[in-house]
Amino acid sequence: MSTHHEETVTLKPIGEVARFQRNLIPANIPGTYALKPALENVAGEENIRSGIIAFRDFLYVFCDRLVSDGPVYAKPPQKPGGMADYPFLHNITNMLVEIGYHGKLAERGDSLLVTEMPSCAPSIDGKGKKKAPKISYSSQMECLRFLALCGFAFTGIDLDAKALILSETQLLEVSYPENPLLPAGLKALSVADMELRPTRRYWNDNHLLQCDYRLIKADDTDMLDVLKDFLHPLPKKVQEFALQLHRRYVDMGMTCSKSLLGEVSFSYAYIRKNRKALPPRELYAQRVWEFSYSLRNGYCLFVRAKKTEAYADVIETFPVVLQEKIAKGYGCDRKLRNERCQHGCQGIRIPLDDAILAIGRDMERWLDNETPSSWRR
Repeated sequence: MSTHHEETVTLKPIGEVARFQRNLIPANIPGTYALKPALENVAGEENIRSGIIAFRDFLYVFCDRLVSDGPVYAKPPQKPGGMADYPFLHNITNMLVEIGYHGKLAERGDSLLVTEMPSCAPSIDGKGKKKAPKISYSSQMECLRFLALCGFAFTGIDLDAKALILSETQLLEVSYPENPLLPAGLKALSVADMELRPTRRYWNDNHLLQCDYRLIKADDTDMLDVLKDFLHPLPKKVQEFALQLHRRYVDMGMTCSKSLLGEVSFSYAYIRKNRKALPPRELYAQRVWEFSYSLRNGYCLFVRAKKTEAYADVIETFPVVLQEKIAKGYGCDRKLRNERCQHGCQGIRIPLDDAILAIGRDMERWLDNETPSSWRR
């Protein structure tokens, strides 16, 4: 039996990836909030806030276009590293970030003037050897053509050309005629993506496509509001149930942390009050349970039950379907059942759908019994 955590990656169709990404776009962005000082020279606060809403609306168009036209543009790699590993998505995200970060807002504020995009230009390595652009010339033009399909306008470049050439004398003007305020929003979000993120930015993360306006807010965001955005695609009663669980266990003293580790997770852990603040990755490692949204499983609740023998009598009162899940346990699929890796080590998986409402009270009793007695109400 193999003891390695291995998985044969199956790339999801680009349409499924687009629908997954669409659900991560915040449905409700407030009209008023103070901005961090790092944004004060980008544009006027009102223009930035309105521009971010415009960028959010563009992302809906972007995802819908991926569903309808994605197969033409998003070609699968030979050896995907994950279910959403489309180079086209990484390229277009990085190009948008560089347009926003390196571009200068025109005097009218309705376009970005771009003279450099590092990922699209050749470079010189330490030995003086010329290296090809990180994004190939053909991919650059393909990304620009897709953005044009989504409503962007590019002045100063022929979209049928073979390469994107930028310089102080040959600049690229980027606008969005449907909403002239979008460039200010893209500029602010790009600065946030490059400078204000709490975690390191990687080439192949598509965080910009989540329109994370909270990165630019001066005030801390209540985790409950973040969770509400996360849950918004679900049925109303399921949302209410999940929010009830959040309030219950946060009131008990659990720490809730959001993380993006290939999927979106809201994990709940018991951390002693005298402990120093832990980064999201360490909090995630100590989780008791979590809400998760992934391409693999959709919306789920995972429980890492460790004390089931201590409350076996309580488990016997649960519905049979829940008893069976608990009895099966969790852990490495290869070690436990000599099966292929299905990420069973994440916990006991309960789909977060209408069916969970019928066992809602039992879920609370289950989680209560996994709670240290000193923390219970």
